[in-house]
Parts: sequence; structure tokens; C-alpha cells
Amino acid sequence: MLPKVLHEVCGRPMLAYVLDACREIGARKIHVVVGHNAEKVKEAFADADDIVWVEQTSQKGTADAVLCCKEYLRDFKGQTLVICGDMPLVQKETLETLVSKHESGRSAVTLATAVLDNPAGYGRINRDAYGNIQGIIEHCDCSAEQLTIKEVNPSYYLFDNEILFEALDKVEPNNVKNEYYITDVLAIIIAAGHKVTAVTAVEPEAAMGVNNRFELSRAGRIMQQRIQRQLMENGVTIVDPDTTWVDARAQIGQDTVIEPFTYIHGEVKIGQGCRVGPFAYLTGKMVFEDRCHVEPGTGISLGNIDKIGKEGGSECF
Repeated sequence: MLPKVLHEVCGRPMLAYVLDACREIGARKIHVVVGHNAEKVKEAFADADDIVWVEQTSQKGTADAVLCCKEYLRDFKGQTLVICGDMPLVQKETLETLVSKHESGRSAVTLATAVLDNPAGYGRINRDAYGNIQGIIEHCDCSAEQLTIKEVNPSYYLFDNEILFEALDKVEPNNVKNEYYITDVLAIIIAAGHKVTAVTAVEPEAAMGVNNRFELSRAGRIMQQRIQRQLMENGVTIVDPDTTWVDARAQIGQDTVIEPFTYIHGEVKIGQGCRVGPFAYLTGKMVFEDRCHVEPGTGISLGNIDKIGKEGGSECF
């Protein structure tokens, strides 16, 4: 069975997006906690030299997963970001806001929260009359009044590392599943008198984790919109975004036109001023030179190729 974090969103494993977001805010070492099928996950990211693999031999909850990192992080003095690997829609800007708020507030913990029109299933952010966070209430434990709270916890945490591991040692499995939850760590830190801050910084679409195939498909649609929007902002014309699919790894040059019903999958590189399609199917590792014309109905599937087309040419073949 394929590990959840290796399921693809627009051509890349979900975990790849999370790792990239962490790197973009300057994370030097990323500790990835793995359980079942750990070897498959390690193999998929074998080329990454900034990952420390940590095995969670028994699945005892989110706090237990972080506690598995203790031997690597117990002497670290600094900030520790805790985020789930099945959240491919996480954005660099959100993490930057989280770090900025944490540093300016001199907090022991800072959470990035989201406000949802339909918060069903999410833990609610409990604030006092002054806006100070009092804790997180799981959906199943909410009163009728608390269920009306729309600010939720999508699991973006930034901890003072020393305080984090002090609290982790005190977590008890006080729930039906006999698991250790990271939200219990927050309760312990608050009870100890430390400052905990919550900043509403997560866009509703980025609050979603992926727990089933429907959510995987939804994440793919959102990611595809992001990919195409970025390409168009960089000068690529996509005639009909709804009938076009572009891999996250693809590179397309300025003033290239992507006609309807075009599918681009893999590490495809298309130069400037090209015209692709309609009804073009490109998959594999290939390079199309500047001003290349991929004819309507073209289908190319290649494992590896140097270049296709000629500079100034009107056709590829």
C-alpha cells in the first residue's frame, strides 16, 4: 500500500510540498517522523540531505510522534516548527507570518489558525474576552455554543523547543484511543503560565489535510489552480484553464500559448514563444526549444530526451 504522504498532487508527493515550504523559510534540518512503510517514504526522498528520518514504531498520536524526536532535539535551543506531512497546500507566506508573530510576541508557542465557514471536524480555538488563547477544544468535546466558533486549529505550530519537550514529558493519554495529542501539550504549557499566541494566518483552502481520495482530488484541483495562476502571472497564456492540466514540475517560458485540452506531465520544459496544442499530450522528461509549435493532437511520452524543435522553427516534427 502506498504511504499517504506519497500520494501525488499535480505530479509530486504530498510530502514534497510540505518539505519545500519548510525549506523556503530557512529550516536547516527537517525531522520527518515515519511509521508504516517507512522505507518507501525514505526511498522517495533519498536525494534530500537535510532530512533526519525518525521512526515511530507504534502509532500513539501526534504528541508521541514529536516525542520520538527527543534524542535529536533535546539539546536544541531555538524554535521548532511542527506540521503534518499530509498538508500539501501549506504556503511559505503562512509559515513566514507564523515565525514573525512568534518572534515578535516572544511566545512559548504560536499557532497559525484559520477561519472557516464550515468548521465541522476541526478543533476550535478558545479565546478569552481579551483575545488571549485559552486552549483548543476538539469538535467532539464542544458545547453547542463552542460549535459556533469558526476559528479552528489546522495544526501549524511553532514552539520554543525547550518548553516543548518539557511539556511532552508530562502528556498523559487521557482519551478513548489511549493516544498522546499535541493539543494536550498546549494545555500543559498554558497551565504552566507560558505565553501562547494564535495568529489567524491560514487561508481556508490551506487548512485542509488529506485523509481520503475525495480530499486528495480537491487538493489537486486547488494546486492546479495555483500552478496555472503562477504561470499566467509569469507571462504564459493558458487559453482555457479548466481543460488544461500542468504538472508542478513543468517549466514554461514567457509568451508561450497553451491551447485547450492540453496535458503536460513530468519534468517537461517548454521555451518562450511556443504554441502547444490543442489536444496535446506531453509526458516524460523533455525539452522544447523557443518558438516551437507542438501540433494539435500531438502525443509524446518519453523517459528522457535532450531537445525537441529548432530555434525559430514553426513545428516540432
